[in-house]
Amino acid sequence: MSQIQAFVFDLDGVITDTAKFHFIAWQKLAQRLGFDIDHEFNERLKGVGRMDSLNLILQHGGVILTDEQKDKEAAQKNDEYVELIADMSAADLLPGAREALESVRGAGLKTALASASKNAPAILARLGISDLFDTVVDANLVVNGKPDPEIFLKAAAQLGVSPNACIGVEDAVAGVQSIKNAGMYAIGIGDARVLTRADAVIDGLHQFDVNRFIVKD
Repeated sequence: MSQIQAFVFDLDGVITDTAKFHFIAWQKLAQRLGFDIDHEFNERLKGVGRMDSLNLILQHGGVILTDEQKDKEAAQKNDEYVELIADMSAADLLPGAREALESVRGAGLKTALASASKNAPAILARLGISDLFDTVVDANLVVNGKPDPEIFLKAAAQLGVSPNACIGVEDAVAGVQSIKNAGMYAIGIGDARVLTRADAVIDGLHQFDVNRFIVKD
């Protein structure tokens, strides 16, 4: 029986939904290169880092770029994405997100964010919830993207907590795999038929009950 000491949350699709902004920016990039991507393809980019997403898109469009061209396109995509999220506010929190975070803090547990977004700190500030996290680990601080466990292991290390005393919360298959690869208990947000490696699955943080997860076998 391990006593849970911390929760590590993903950002997109768990606390807020910026997928629509990513899609618009990626779609513009694809169109600049002479092809298009649809919402179905965009699902493949869920939880995937910026450069890995770019490589998937280029492969989809049959386009080959030099590393220098990739860097330029990725930077332009990010500039457009940053413009799109500039007007985000607390109104963009997903249902139950603030309450879930506050309940974890109220239970005396630590909280961390593990996000593939390099804009995560800015997004938390716009959502008005920066103070609800003890530490933030984003793509700027890791080498390997999900499903590699690095981001969740780094979050646990920064919290000073053993990974097996942490619970990770993710909505993407790669994210859940990352949590499990880190040796943590995994809560999936979404469809249990998709998030098959999750230890528990809920529809969203509006269904989150910290007392259900504090002590795990």
